[in-house]
Amino acid sequence: MSGIEAPSAGAPDAAPARRPAALIFIFVTILLDMLALGLVMPVLPRLVESFVDNDTAVAARVFGLFGTAWAAMQFVASPVLGALSDRFGRRPVVLLSNLGLALDYVLMALAPSLSWLFVGRLISGVTSASISTSFAYIADITEPERRPAMFGRVGAAFGGGFVLGPALGGLLGGMDPRLPFWVAAGLGFANTMYGLFVLPESLPQSLRSPFRWRRANPVGALRLLGSDVRLASLSVVHFLAQIAHVVLPSMFVLYATYRYGWSERTVGLTLAMVGACSIVVQGSVVGPVVRRCGERVAMAMGLGSGALGFVVFALAPTGPLSWLGIPVMALWGIANPALQGLMTRRVAPDQQGRLQGAANSVQSIAQLVGPFLFTLTFAYFIGPAAPLTLPGAPFLLAAVLLGIAMLIALRVTVGQHAPRD
Repeated sequence: MSGIEAPSAGAPDAAPARRPAALIFIFVTILLDMLALGLVMPVLPRLVESFVDNDTAVAARVFGLFGTAWAAMQFVASPVLGALSDRFGRRPVVLLSNLGLALDYVLMALAPSLSWLFVGRLISGVTSASISTSFAYIADITEPERRPAMFGRVGAAFGGGFVLGPALGGLLGGMDPRLPFWVAAGLGFANTMYGLFVLPESLPQSLRSPFRWRRANPVGALRLLGSDVRLASLSVVHFLAQIAHVVLPSMFVLYATYRYGWSERTVGLTLAMVGACSIVVQGSVVGPVVRRCGERVAMAMGLGSGALGFVVFALAPTGPLSWLGIPVMALWGIANPALQGLMTRRVAPDQQGRLQGAANSVQSIAQLVGPFLFTLTFAYFIGPAAPLTLPGAPFLLAAVLLGIAMLIALRVTVGQHAPRD
């Protein structure tokens, strides 16, 4: 394969980071980050509403602004933190980000006004960007052929956090709307202290690169993705897939309530099913599929499954029939670890942090674009000007995006990464 291949992380100077406790810590870091985000999801809109005299319409607009600002901070901060980790190592960036996130939840728990809460969300966008550093840590200590399986296991942490977090947050929020923030802060502090004792550095001094703002800013970071034709094409695949993914958080509740008349309880249980299936796929299916089929086929299989699942969501005439799409769509979880594994092969060890930061910035752009794209599509196809009433149009659009991503992925990876015996 042309391009830069990352040397095996099994080199002697990377060996100390192979302690199982270090991998467990990275897994727990991402799980707790997602759990903390999930904890505040059910109560943050209520807290915002309390600051605007319980005006739901105003609260909805403010909450949308909060989400946009959070994604914008991710876009700016991810490449900076990635470049800092390439310069100073992964350990200090991960630990300081964990500590910052914990302190931020304390700030939001005590926020006396909407302005303070907004500042808290901005800080949360910065500190949550450390997830890209966690992925760089995994790339440091894992051989290229084993990275998809490891990324898949970490993906299970995302699913676990989003399944457990909202349920626990809703329970705690019923007692006090600020209690989930305190619990999230406690989890962050505990994780920071745990990491101080068990997390070794994964990037040796000999592989570190100097920090330069021209490479750490979002535009400079994105140039890294354009430095290699295949890496650029894989980044387009990543971007399209991330836009498609936004349809779930931005549209699912509105769509299910409008089309099927589901209650909050039914919506919550359905999302829990989505999360549970995602955990199974990410934790136990990714590794065997990549080993048997190779990264190229696994990526295409995952993207195709996601597209098919969205078609089922869009066209199912009843709620129970739409559930048939959940296990199909869950197989989409195979694609991202395989895609990340292919992308990490295209850059050198001292660029893994910048790569993950740039990839996270691409995801942030998708999170800025996606909500407007899908909500406007939904509004049009249920409105009087539509040529036909099609409430599932946003999911069909997401399926088309994944189909295009699959075609690009197959074309750019021809002849690469056959399955291993």
